[in-house]
Amino acid sequence: MSNLCPLDFRYGRAEMKAIFEEESRLQYQMDAEAALARAHAALGNIPAEAAEAISANANLDAVKVGRVKEIEAETRHDVMALVKAMSEQCGDAGRYVHLGATSNDIVDTATAMQVKAALDLIEDDLEKLLVAMAQLAKRERNTLEVGRTHAQFAIPITFGFKVAGYIAELLRHRQRLQEMRPRACAGKMAGAVGTGAALGDDFMTIQEMVMDDLGLSYEEAATQVVGRDRYSEMICLMANVATSCDRFATEVRNLQRSEIAEAHEAFDANKQVGSSTMAQKKNPITSENVCGLARVVRGFVTPMFESQVLWHERDLSNSSAERFTIPHVFTLVDDMLLKMADVFSNLQVDRERMLANIELAKGMIMAEPVMMALAAKGMGRQEAHEAVRSASMEAQRDGLHLQEALLRSSEISTALSAEEVAEAMDPVNYIGGAPDIVDRMVAAVEKELGLRIEV
Repeated sequence: MSNLCPLDFRYGRAEMKAIFEEESRLQYQMDAEAALARAHAALGNIPAEAAEAISANANLDAVKVGRVKEIEAETRHDVMALVKAMSEQCGDAGRYVHLGATSNDIVDTATAMQVKAALDLIEDDLEKLLVAMAQLAKRERNTLEVGRTHAQFAIPITFGFKVAGYIAELLRHRQRLQEMRPRACAGKMAGAVGTGAALGDDFMTIQEMVMDDLGLSYEEAATQVVGRDRYSEMICLMANVATSCDRFATEVRNLQRSEIAEAHEAFDANKQVGSSTMAQKKNPITSENVCGLARVVRGFVTPMFESQVLWHERDLSNSSAERFTIPHVFTLVDDMLLKMADVFSNLQVDRERMLANIELAKGMIMAEPVMMALAAKGMGRQEAHEAVRSASMEAQRDGLHLQEALLRSSEISTALSAEEVAEAMDPVNYIGGAPDIVDRMVAAVEKELGLRIEV
């Protein structure tokens, strides 16, 4: 049988995909049915032995996937097919399967369990990437690099400082995930339109008991479904995480450009092939892959928002879309995070090339510190800016090093000695609090994850 979706054969790891496989979906749904039976039994609504029988048979050893599919082909209703298949295995207790529930009580509760398991993996992925970045930032804490704005040379930074900014972004994502988790992991056991009428006077208690049993929160005021605003928030967060990976990967790709060449993805020179024809090529293929997948993840945001809009208490327009959005988004984001962790764990940093690129600037990246030095000598800030700007334009026009042009200026050379100009133009003296920011972000990772970052 051929595979159509690239998730089947190219992207995603087995652990994440297993959560959303058909067998897992059915198992989660049976877990919800069993929890409902246990709640009924605890309240005396059904015999205890019936709940035991239902729980004992709520597994794929007893309820065969093939039998569920066989019944669904006849009934054209997936949840009713599962209910009938379970009932067949439970003997007399089968009469109590699905008692008082509606299909989406089971579907949405099962989805909440899938989301809970998927978020556990995503949080673990974020932690792996945070550790990789913290190690890199700590190692390159003082590695001089030219900062760039508008793709042009700006002022000096350190490479560790660049990565520290990525760490801060990931820590925010981790916090967002933790805050969102109870909202995303919400099931329901409230019947046909959410009133719980079929569950009787104990409706609220039954819902609370089922969700406590399964480790979930619940929809406080459901319709026939859990509010899809929960899923929209969740998919938006995953798209946000994917976009951060896109940003990080784009920087790796830019730094690996031949004319920049400051950092490179790891490359196995003994075996790896960069091109089928250009034998010299070493391409940032993992980062490019991540950037491409981010586009796909963001593409699922719109159908998820549209699935939030349902007619009256519900319709079925969300169901088919969500079968794509939720599994695909989680599988792809998991894949992306693990790939970025690998990229940053093995990133090749060319410190000498970073210094060489600073030299290519011919001192232009040090215009600001000279301006600040002039201001410290009593020259007005605007006057200092214009003096340095004029010297910079002259240097660029005549192909001079900025330091030479500065010393030609009587206005500047009167205020600053040659030694003071040279000191102001030393990149080592103008990285501000960059190393301290690295230390703070590494410490934040250590505190959040409860570990020590070693390099």
